[in-house]
Amino acid sequence: KEKKRHVGDTKHFCPVSLKENFVLYPGLHEHAAKYREKIYYFSTSQHRDKFLKNPEEYVAHNEPIQAPPLRVCLLGTHGAGKTTCARQIADKLGIFHIQFEEYLQELILPKSKEKVGPDFDEEPEDDNKMPVLSQVLDNFSQTMAKTETEKSKQEVELTDEEEAIKANLMDNEALPPEVLDNIVLDWWRKEPFRSTGFILDGFPRTSDEARYLSERGLCPDVAVYIQVEERDVLDRLFPPRLKKWKERQYKKMENIKKLKDLKAKIRV
Repeated sequence: KEKKRHVGDTKHFCPVSLKENFVLYPGLHEHAAKYREKIYYFSTSQHRDKFLKNPEEYVAHNEPIQAPPLRVCLLGTHGAGKTTCARQIADKLGIFHIQFEEYLQELILPKSKEKVGPDFDEEPEDDNKMPVLSQVLDNFSQTMAKTETEKSKQEVELTDEEEAIKANLMDNEALPPEVLDNIVLDWWRKEPFRSTGFILDGFPRTSDEARYLSERGLCPDVAVYIQVEERDVLDRLFPPRLKKWKERQYKKMENIKKLKDLKAKIRV
């Protein structure tokens, strides 16, 4: 009890990180400093030096220092049920729900016009089984289609940041720190997330992304990992994927039938 009485207003959290970034970042004993008979702990020696230059800026005065809202990182394998759980938690606690991959999709959707990634790619058609459209299309329509395609490609010109996001969604390539800065920092430091809090669904996904959060001083208050059995994931993901495959097969067969009917009419 005597020891607790001499700890600073922010207890074992760094007062500089709390003041400047509104983040509860644990301080370290090796970066401690004493001010007005109270001990303060800091996340880095630079924050300790900044505190000592102007301590009154970082200590409580007339009212207790306000703590930041709840920030949760919800992790787990694909199909574990993160999004369902995150929506329920966000609704119950009155915080924002951020689905990371869905947010990335929204950033490039205005230009891509459709969602990208392995889950949204159509199966390549079998050239040996599908009739060739050029057999029933004249040269004029082929030229027009080619012109429209080239025009569409010119319109969909992605920036370097959008290309990095697309590569991440398509091939799971790591997002550069400068791209993450334009996405993640706002959730900790800008309104309305800063004062409301959030549950971040599906981030960080790799050790590099976790290291990024640590280097930027972006500490979640809680990190939850949902662990499920492989069988449960298969039972959840397989039926909708099978349904999607059947729909593609049906469309393929319908297309073959239409082309056959068209060829028959041309022969007649």
